[in-house]
Amino acid sequence: MTVRRIVPNLQVSDPTSAHRFYADLLDLEIVMDHGWLVTFAAKGSSSMPQVSFATEGGSGTPVPALSIEVDDVDEVYGRAKAAGAEIVYDITDEPWGVRRFFLRDPFGNIVNILSH
Repeated sequence: MTVRRIVPNLQVSDPTSAHRFYADLLDLEIVMDHGWLVTFAAKGSSSMPQVSFATEGGSGTPVPALSIEVDDVDEVYGRAKAAGAEIVYDITDEPWGVRRFFLRDPFGNIVNILSH
């Protein structure tokens, strides 16, 4: 299992208002825009640092504190279930092309685990 990306998700009332600071001030570019979620990334960076701003987590879910992209979401889901982790949103193939589930970390944060 390999972690490919970790993206913080900050809950906001209007994701488009993040553009002035994150795109204009910091020269980040929008790499994903679903209306309810806008993700910015550093241009030309091999590590591609990102941050997202959302009004919801998609499909009517709460906004997760972190999104962690992995190469095999089903493997991680099985491990989470076996460990007795609280699954907040069951594993689902989403219409925007990800397979994901949400679980609660030991600190109470909701974490989105996904594969593209």
